Amino acid sequence: MDNENNFNFSNDNSFRKSSVKNYSSGGFGKSVFVPFISGIVGATLVIGTCFGVPTIKNKLMGSTISKPITTSTSSSDSSVNLVNLSEYSNTSIAVAEKVLPSVVGITVTFPVNSVFGGSSTSDAGGSGIIISEDGYILTNNHVISSESSSYYYEIGKATSIKVNLYNQEETFDATVVGTDTYTDLAVLKIDKTGLIPATLGNSDNVKVGEFVMAVGNPLGMDYSVTSGIVSAVNREVNSEGTVYYAIQTDAPINSGNSGGALVNSQGEVIGVNTLKLAGTGIEGIGFAIPISSTTSIVNQLIEYKTVKRPYIGIQGSSVDTATAKRYNLPEGIYVESVEENSPASNAGLKQSDIITKIEGTDVKSVNELNKIKYTHNIGDTVTLSVYRNNENIDIQIKLEEMPEEKEETNNSNQNGNPQVPGSIFDLFR
Repeated sequence: MDNENNFNFSNDNSFRKSSVKNYSSGGFGKSVFVPFISGIVGATLVIGTCFGVPTIKNKLMGSTISKPITTSTSSSDSSVNLVNLSEYSNTSIAVAEKVLPSVVGITVTFPVNSVFGGSSTSDAGGSGIIISEDGYILTNNHVISSESSSYYYEIGKATSIKVNLYNQEETFDATVVGTDTYTDLAVLKIDKTGLIPATLGNSDNVKVGEFVMAVGNPLGMDYSVTSGIVSAVNREVNSEGTVYYAIQTDAPINSGNSGGALVNSQGEVIGVNTLKLAGTGIEGIGFAIPISSTTSIVNQLIEYKTVKRPYIGIQGSSVDTATAKRYNLPEGIYVESVEENSPASNAGLKQSDIITKIEGTDVKSVNELNKIKYTHNIGDTVTLSVYRNNENIDIQIKLEEMPEEKEETNNSNQNGNPQVPGSIFDLFR
């Protein structure tokens, strides 16, 4: 058998120990083995030297954004990669320095009357965003509109609204320019010029995961900043009957942050901090009104003191999936009532109609109807798809200006069941 076919195994199938002496005696060590080992040693020295020189190392391995720092532990040969956060820190510092002068603190004083006969005053705090150098300030409506009541007390209309500016001891009396309960926005005015207005960004371009900072006056801690990321966009939030389509963030938002700024890494305001979810097991869920949706509202509040919106003139209840299946009906909005001399009554919409679409888009609640309706102007004509007497018909409605204190509403109780006589539950049960 040829030697080239003899594998180097012993009789017991284990590797046979080979003698270096035999290699050298045959010339193998001089011609092959020694040069091979020398090459390995030389290459190791060269590579080790190159990796010791940062510029060469970067070219070999490529630079990284995080610029990890490697340090060896004293107890073992393992290493720990530490990420250099200086760039993140510098971004936060720059954003805070840019935005803080454009955020104000707001203190509201209001009367409190007890059912036991006593009366006193109390203060509440919030935040605002400077939107012009001559003193216009954007905030939340709920920051300055304090009227409410309970079983034990009644809170009256604010008697005083004061504004304090960043790094200034002087406070300024503020007047209410206009308020809007539907969007929870309000505009104030102080007698002061030379202010630094905030830079407003485009909230339509906000991406989930991007850096954000919340700036405001939480819990009386003036001009605090917190940071986080955008958790979600266009999140539907229902707060005490008002529906918001908000930016969700995990940047901490606390009492007093309301009306303050949610800003991006460029120091641009992308939202107005509005509310947070609170309770056992809830953490890091806050919401801000997208700033791009406030432009028209602010302009109207400054010009008209209110917001002019189109309306149809109905009260309705949702026909959910279960109800629709039970009565063999389409899902949509059951018309509980139609206001007299309203666009709805003028167009022939009737009680017990079920609105299934507006402008070709399915709607299953009054909130969904309002969202689409408010994208149109007063005087526009919209098409409602309506189910009536087992038939589907289209009704053209010309939108009119909403009278004061009027709005399409959901006339249901907490269980979602209509409260008025003649409801769908009475007609079809």
